[in-house]
Amino acid sequence: MEMILERIGVIGTGSMGSLLVDAWLAANTLSPGQLTIFNRTPAKALALAERHPGLHVAENNVQLAREAKVLVLCVKPLEYGEVLEQLQPALTPEHLMIVITSSVKLELLESQLPSPVARVVPSITNAAKSGVSLCEFGSRIEDRHRRLVFSLFSPISQPVEIVPSFLRISSDLASCGPAFLSYILAQMIEEAATETGISRQTATFLVSQMLIGVGQLLQKNLFNLSSLQERVCVPNGITGEGLSVLEERIPGVFAEVFRRTQAKFSEDQELVKLRLSQVPAEK
Repeated sequence: MEMILERIGVIGTGSMGSLLVDAWLAANTLSPGQLTIFNRTPAKALALAERHPGLHVAENNVQLAREAKVLVLCVKPLEYGEVLEQLQPALTPEHLMIVITSSVKLELLESQLPSPVARVVPSITNAAKSGVSLCEFGSRIEDRHRRLVFSLFSPISQPVEIVPSFLRISSDLASCGPAFLSYILAQMIEEAATETGISRQTATFLVSQMLIGVGQLLQKNLFNLSSLQERVCVPNGITGEGLSVLEERIPGVFAEVFRRTQAKFSEDQELVKLRLSQVPAEK
């Protein structure tokens, strides 16, 4: 039996949960009437529903699971245990559980739930119907579930199926990457203002437009990263002088970034595993 996008339940309407709801509605992937939401802080869910008339706010997670067969879990990893325990009375093998965090193993969730489980790690870029979403599928997932996940996330991103061993680094690049890049560019703006006296407003405008332009060049396949650098950096030019500083200081920085994110990832996995082990398994 094919699953269709009749009703989607979103649990957690914080930063990423609300972003997904906004993106799906902006892309006309779903209508407000196809969405039921729940948040443990009711005011957040009610504010989202006020922004999108027709969006239904459930009174609790059990009601949400009884209304929607496709559930998107957008809570913090350490909140999974409590939420799954609340959901268990209403979950069936006909549900599809989609989680958006990377630090809980799908096989661990499958041991707690009767339903198929998938992971989709979104990115803030999905708010602009851009970027990628990273997909991983549990052992109970059928082709109909895959098709549903792709139909749900394709209008707001480019879904990419990944293998578990590359989950963390893929998340670092696609999902954490905007924050890393934003920090680097913010430093560029701040030090330009400090060093030269240019206003931060002007520097921010110039850097923002530069970033948008680079994105367009890559999207239109006019350049790749290597050819772009070569084209801008003419021999014995000013750009090369600036690049020489970056070549001295940048190599190794992201290796350390990835070592630290991997360590935090492993730590979080163990904490989530401990919390979920305290949740009674589905009988």
